[in-house]
Amino acid sequence: MNHNDVILEVQDLKTYFNTDDGIVKAVDGVSFTLAKGETLGIVGESGCGKSVANLSILRLIPSPPGRIVGGEILFHDRPVLKMSKRELRALRGNQISMIFQDPMTSLNPFLRISTQVTETLRLHQGLDRMEALDKGIDTLRMVGIPNPEKRIDDYPHQFSGGMRQRAMIAMALSCNPEILIADEPTTALDVTIQAQILEIIKELSVQLNTAVILITHDLGVVSGMCDKICVMYAGRIVERAPTDDLFAAPKHPYTQGLIQSVPRLDRSSRERLYSISGAPPSLIDMPDCCPFHPRCEHAMDICRKKYPGETALTDRHRVSCWLFGEAAAEGGARG
Repeated sequence: MNHNDVILEVQDLKTYFNTDDGIVKAVDGVSFTLAKGETLGIVGESGCGKSVANLSILRLIPSPPGRIVGGEILFHDRPVLKMSKRELRALRGNQISMIFQDPMTSLNPFLRISTQVTETLRLHQGLDRMEALDKGIDTLRMVGIPNPEKRIDDYPHQFSGGMRQRAMIAMALSCNPEILIADEPTTALDVTIQAQILEIIKELSVQLNTAVILITHDLGVVSGMCDKICVMYAGRIVERAPTDDLFAAPKHPYTQGLIQSVPRLDRSSRERLYSISGAPPSLIDMPDCCPFHPRCEHAMDICRKKYPGETALTDRHRVSCWLFGEAAAEGGARG
């Protein structure tokens, strides 16, 4: 990938939350890049830090209790963490947009869809009310809402769950952003509508040449949507690779467990589904060791003492695990 194509760089990002029980290290040293028109999948179990990492990109972390304590976020080489409130307002919804996790609660129930769709257009593109309304209708039509010229004046409760999610996508894409962050965009939707929503995002990202960050726990979603994948666990990225490489040869035991957990049509219906043993760790005051070691069948003594550095298996495939690189050279007693 040509460095000139990179539009977003996240470097060693750390976002912590102060609680009565201690410091929650929700994101603890995350780094990744995103190129123009590229689709990046960020996957992992609930609570691993996927959403917090991407809310940090737009500086939407509630403070207190949250705060970005370290790292750098560069959008076209501009440091987002140093932007003024005015610069952030120009960035959010215009150059970087986000589809939030729950379509049922993300829309304001007291405002008509027309008000919510046109607000961004009037703010960022300087359109008058009628111009913004016309473009809002075109955007709703683009995402597959029937009779948009009539439905645009409805309230959110008059839309089904799938139509609300389409409206959210329309709002996010109305200003043709360079980056679309989709946070679990199919939550609470049935399987048929999920497929339609994902297809809309995929088609529009190609049509508008928009880069997409897709946050999900569903590996089936990223397999058909993403160019590359970052696997997160306990606030850190444990493996990153192009999608085909990751599914063909997953290296981290956690990634292997996630892939084994996906139901497959070529398995017997009587065969018990695989599940990763144990539960994700608490992120409060975590020690500097591999957080996956209590659940890992390959755990060694060094896994309990020190966090593994990132090892480059190929130019595009990297993993943080003591089974590779430095650990493989050093060796380690298995426990």
